[in-house]
Amino acid sequence: MTRGLRLILLSLLMLCAGLTTPARAEVVVSFYSHDFGDRFPHAFIVMKGTLDATGEAVDANYGFTAVSVSPAILFGSVKGKVESSKPDYIEKSDRQFDVTVDDATYGRILAKVAEWRDREQPSYSLNKRNCVHFVMELAEVVGLQVNRKSKLFKKPKSFLIEVRGLNPELTDPAAAAAP
Repeated sequence: MTRGLRLILLSLLMLCAGLTTPARAEVVVSFYSHDFGDRFPHAFIVMKGTLDATGEAVDANYGFTAVSVSPAILFGSVKGKVESSKPDYIEKSDRQFDVTVDDATYGRILAKVAEWRDREQPSYSLNKRNCVHFVMELAEVVGLQVNRKSKLFKKPKSFLIEVRGLNPELTDPAAAAAP
């Protein structure tokens, strides 16, 4: 290799190195709903990305539901649990909107999830502490406006569409993907 060719290659490498910047780490929190059926929860979040401070990859999801779905949920509080859904359930659900969060907000989300997970039992109430109430509190953690007096706490999709309407900066992922 000639000296001139080496200088050109070295210059190109230095130029490319100067143009690249480290990728910004971030975590995207996606809010999902699942139309009523035989599987729960009907509202949940999915988090994916990378933490700035550690470079740790994030791939988690959380929802809140009754431990045992039975007619008892119609009559009062029952045992509740935070759970993660399997990929096939997520794929069959509707992503309503995404919010990108920093490391501190990600930490607050995990703290809120732990708060719900560690609540005294019985912790699930169809009317006061269901999957929609859970995602409502997570929406507040990420800085979104919510309607705490909503009439949609038994309608996960409608509730999340209401949240999207209260926060004009959010977009409908389905509409954004349309040609």
